[in-house]
Amino acid sequence: MSECCGPVGAGEGAASAFGPRETSGVTSRGTFSVDMWVNGRTVRAEVPATRTLLEFLREDLGLTGTKEGCGKGECGACTVLVDGKPVNSCLMLAYQADGKRVVTIEGLERDGSLHPIQEAFVTEGAVQCGFCTPGMIMSAKALLDANLSPTKDEIRQAISGNLCRCTGYAKIIRAIEVAAARLRGPERGDDPGTTGTGAGAGAGARARAGAGAGSAGSAGSDGTGAGALGGVGDFAGPDAR
Repeated sequence: MSECCGPVGAGEGAASAFGPRETSGVTSRGTFSVDMWVNGRTVRAEVPATRTLLEFLREDLGLTGTKEGCGKGECGACTVLVDGKPVNSCLMLAYQADGKRVVTIEGLERDGSLHPIQEAFVTEGAVQCGFCTPGMIMSAKALLDANLSPTKDEIRQAISGNLCRCTGYAKIIRAIEVAAARLRGPERGDDPGTTGTGAGAGAGARARAGAGAGSAGSAGSDGTGAGALGGVGDFAGPDAR
């Protein structure tokens, strides 16, 4: 069972929300007791040692925007951010996220509004079937958090672990460029517009370790792009799987 608590402030001061910490330990029931922040809220739970972070997010917390694709860390559909870094949640065990900050696709929206990266994926037509979209967006988020003026090669590298079988990646790269310009703001660079088709080769499949680049997004239950952006509306229920 898991328990979600109230919002926790960001930054150094939030680290004391759980009080003095020790490493997670095995309980008398053979599970691990973990405390973590998920999308800005504290979560306390007991998890089996073999439960992956992906399973914990989807099955225990109902955050089904994070998708299970290959289950081997190769497709990037399950990408989430752990302490700001893209991670394949299918390869990371839930107890390894103890004391860490986890952000899923549902955590990007604010007050019912899409994040600029999500908006750019819509306006640039970068959402196809939608299954890979959550992972793509989360990898893009990690990139733009670190670099608001990436080159095309840097964008390709950032999403190199995210597979899309619907497109040649050009519109995805364009969407990330547009999002970067919007996040920079008018004082740092003009918005390149939303009608371009973009350029650049597709990113290849690259096997990644548990802390490798990843992907985020949420496809609808019918396999289409409905709900592919996550966060806005109720995408946490069983019908969103």
